[in-house]
Amino acid sequence: MAEHGSGPVEGASAPAGRLRVFLVDDHAMFRAGVRSELGGHVEVVGEASTVAEAVSRIAATGPDVVLLDVHMPDGGGRAVLEAMRRTHPQVRFLALSVSDAAEDVIGLIRAGARGYVTKTISPDELTDAIRRVADGDAVFSARLAGFVLDAFAARPDAPVADPELDQLTNREREVLRLLARGYAYKEIAKELFISIKTVETHVSNVLRKLQMSNRYELSRWAADRRLV
Repeated sequence: MAEHGSGPVEGASAPAGRLRVFLVDDHAMFRAGVRSELGGHVEVVGEASTVAEAVSRIAATGPDVVLLDVHMPDGGGRAVLEAMRRTHPQVRFLALSVSDAAEDVIGLIRAGARGYVTKTISPDELTDAIRRVADGDAVFSARLAGFVLDAFAARPDAPVADPELDQLTNREREVLRLLARGYAYKEIAKELFISIKTVETHVSNVLRKLQMSNRYELSRWAADRRLV
């Protein structure tokens, strides 16, 4: 991913008192939107679209807070966290994702994220969440806090695992989740910034892996696992 024009200059110093934030997301349009919305409140010191880029550029820029997407083609937010947490423990991570599934939330928190919010969050709420995470607080979208409390209170050492679900790629899970919520293929494509053809391919793969024949069976399966 190349940085041009008015994008952030990596390694640049932020004005005094402004938090230094790094963006990790594989959708350039989404990163541009977040950068535009946050520009007046924090200093965006860099961005990355892959795990490898994120690890290298976070190490180079030393931000206060990293906004981290959960699902990316090469391992996602958890891979970034696992690579950075031992060498850069001072950097705090806030997950910012379209996914509100319990296993994603709990997985990122177990890996070391200080919070998890969904992409429906408003710019003002996101700015506040970044500041709170930088101050050491744990921040969650309201619905997601219950997942974390339940998981750590009831079974603090238990892994979040599901053999059938583990067959699916991160992108297939995202498509399944939206499909189960009643989204049309066109709506899923728009939400995930992919083509309708790609959505159809993912749905076909999910049906094959789970040995199901239609979206209604998938919806019931997803509901039983609280993925919806």
